[in-house]
Amino acid sequence: MNSYLRVSDEVEEAIRLKKPVVALESTIISHGMPYPQNVETALTVERIIREQGVVPATVGIISGTLIAGLSQSEIEHMGKNASQVRKVSRRDLPVVVSRKQDGATTVATTMIIAKMAGIRFFATGGIGGVHRGASQSFDISADLMELAETEVAVISSGIKSILDIKATLEVLETQGVTVLSYGCDRLPAFYLRDSGLAVDARVDTPEELAAMAYAKWGMGMKGGLLIGNPVPPEYEEQKGRIDAAISLALEEMEADHISGKEATPFLLKRIKDLTNGESLNTNIQLVYSNAKLAAQVAKAYSRYL
Repeated sequence: MNSYLRVSDEVEEAIRLKKPVVALESTIISHGMPYPQNVETALTVERIIREQGVVPATVGIISGTLIAGLSQSEIEHMGKNASQVRKVSRRDLPVVVSRKQDGATTVATTMIIAKMAGIRFFATGGIGGVHRGASQSFDISADLMELAETEVAVISSGIKSILDIKATLEVLETQGVTVLSYGCDRLPAFYLRDSGLAVDARVDTPEELAAMAYAKWGMGMKGGLLIGNPVPPEYEEQKGRIDAAISLALEEMEADHISGKEATPFLLKRIKDLTNGESLNTNIQLVYSNAKLAAQVAKAYSRYL
């Protein structure tokens, strides 16, 4: 195992015994919401996964050590000290590890660490992608390249609504990433259940999703799969309201010259404020739903091992 990686005893035993495990990111703890709600949400997500008979592995970096399976005290540490925790994507790993810093992992970095540990499935809220106006800024998330390279299936509610979803799908197609939707014909759009954009296939059971993952990796193909799971209907945002909030937040971000890794946290926080907290509740509920589905898919996949 990689010398920079520490796997919790529980996760290590599950992997050794070929039991299902689901990875979870830590940016939601340090950069997604305020304390103590961030810690409460992270622990609830772990509980949801356990209720399915699956082991959760929250991923993060503590004092330069990559960790698959943060303890409750480590999750608390990351939530309480969010301002001192660096948001870490692939390019940041050598800096954070060598300087022995704390880091919250993005989708891309969680995938990297999950693969190191031997974890095949990962639940998150929404993935990064092509930012609006990327034809001038060239701002494209590393999440997309990681999906093309790393053998981890990502269960999310699609691509974050603040992004250019159509352009993101085009990049994923170019990179050969299989994009699936669960129980619906089109890709969900994070706060909304329907982006209006087609995917490679609709899938209606966790068993079929597991079979597709097993087929891809069984053929020796590199890269992951993106599984879009729509937010539960009772928590879906109103399209006109959320679109207006996103547009205003984007205008303010441009006026304040905010870009790079600071863009997404700024936008999500501003949209939360503009919707009086409703968008944050939607975000939390879709993460819960994605965690449950990821656990079901991981359990189905474990039957192949």
